[in-house]
Amino acid sequence: MNDNRIEGTKHEIKGAVKEGVGKLTGNTSKEVAGNVEKNAGKVQNNVGQAQDEIEDLDD
Repeated sequence: MNDNRIEGTKHEIKGAVKEGVGKLTGNTSKEVAGNVEKNAGKVQNNVGQAQDEIEDLDD
């Protein structure tokens, strides 16, 4: 597991929490920011998975 997968998962969790807090408090900007961070984390996680698969092919 590489750093992109780890960092991506962190961002997904942090973004989901931020999004939830935004929903609960009615803070639309926090909700949107959380959603953006969560989705960016998903992308980063997917990049990390692709990198791992490429490394596995080299072995």
